[in-house]
Amino acid sequence: MQLLLWIVLPLTGLILGWLTRWIYARFQLSASEQRAERLKRDAVKDAEALKKELILETKDELLRERNQQEKELREERSELQRYEKRVLQREENLEQKLASAERQQQEFADRERNMAEKERVLSEQEAVWRQELERISGLTAEEARRQLIGSLENEARHDAQTLVNKIEQEANVTAERRGREILVSTIQRMASEVNAEVTVASVPLPNDEMKGRIIGREGRNIRTLETLTGVDVIIDDTPEAVVVSCFDPVRKEIARRSLERLISDGRIHPTRIEEVVQKITQEVSQSIYDEGEKVLFELGLHQMKPEGVRGIGRLQYRTSYGQNVLMHSKEVAILAGMLAAELNADTDVARRGGLLHDVGKGIESDGDANHVELGVELVKRIGEDERVINCISAHHGDVPHSCIESVIVQVADALSASRPGARRESLDNYIKRLENLERIAEDFDGVEKAYAIQAGRELRIMVNHEQVTDDGARDIAKEIAKRIETELRYPGRIKVTMIRETRIVEYAR
Repeated sequence: MQLLLWIVLPLTGLILGWLTRWIYARFQLSASEQRAERLKRDAVKDAEALKKELILETKDELLRERNQQEKELREERSELQRYEKRVLQREENLEQKLASAERQQQEFADRERNMAEKERVLSEQEAVWRQELERISGLTAEEARRQLIGSLENEARHDAQTLVNKIEQEANVTAERRGREILVSTIQRMASEVNAEVTVASVPLPNDEMKGRIIGREGRNIRTLETLTGVDVIIDDTPEAVVVSCFDPVRKEIARRSLERLISDGRIHPTRIEEVVQKITQEVSQSIYDEGEKVLFELGLHQMKPEGVRGIGRLQYRTSYGQNVLMHSKEVAILAGMLAAELNADTDVARRGGLLHDVGKGIESDGDANHVELGVELVKRIGEDERVINCISAHHGDVPHSCIESVIVQVADALSASRPGARRESLDNYIKRLENLERIAEDFDGVEKAYAIQAGRELRIMVNHEQVTDDGARDIAKEIAKRIETELRYPGRIKVTMIRETRIVEYAR
């Protein structure tokens, strides 16, 4: 019985709990349905209200759009009406212009007919007048035209020549004054040696017995020295002196120093000669490079390859007309830099071109190339600027100038070479140059006599006054100057003076 109670009681409790939960759930469901129904009714009401608001807003928007479109339509109609008025006005104007143009065309046609009639009448009158003029003058119209044209042409030529002469005179005065100012301003800042000493390579000896030691047994010492250095050692009756001769100044310098070293050392034999020559060769090579670097440093030039530095250094052993080429090149570089500064040109290019313009003179070559070609080849190898190359190739007028720096270098070269005492010229070359000057002048028709004066700096020419006019004398002077520039080589400039005079001589007896 108790067991049954223990079973029934929990079961009864479970059933009661389930019923209680079911009843509660039903109440909850009923409340939720009621709440949902209320929410549904509220939503329907809100939707209806919103629908009414949207309908009202849509109506308002449609009304505004309609009003806007009506307004735009009215404006477009107004604009269209104004455009129609302008078109009508333009049509009226065009009609008026067309009518005016037709009237003008008619008037023009009438004038053309009148002009044609007048031209016909004038042509008839001109023919009558031409016949009368030809009868009176005895010339045809073509002959008179040729005479008139010839007269006008001669007059125009004379006026043109007069104007040209006046312009040339003014230009010469201005150019000469400005040129003098620039050159004086430049040269007054340039101080250099008047002339470089040029002597034969002579080696002094302590006594005449040293000549025998230099020659050696059966001449082996002198042969060794000549073979190693490539020079000719001249031993003659000159007391206490030996002369070294060679076309290459560097070899000559090596031989001279080697002889001095051997004489001071006293040991003279083939082995010792070979050692000394080798050592002196290295010293001279180093001194050449050091001299090139020194000159570059003095001129403020940088970034040059060793081959170019050595080429510059070798110039210290070369001379031209008695002028040391390195000193000349250095002087040209300084003058070119100053002139370039005065003329607002590239001073660095001008200095480099001036320093390197004769660098080919220090280059050994077995071919027929001149120093200009050798110098151009060298600077191309070391990668110099094209303007520097043109400075070298054009400084003797072999090629045209392509830059102002090239012209400056040529001017500086002439200044350095032609200053007093810079160079010396042999008597034969001097006389030949004077004769060539006179020969060029005497080749022209009308020249009676030519004289080269002032050491070849001026050419004075006498012309026949009957064969040559004043303008013709001026033209001849220009042609002579051009031929001199083309055919002759000379330092500085040459003045060409033309003299044309009329002399009338009568005798009273």
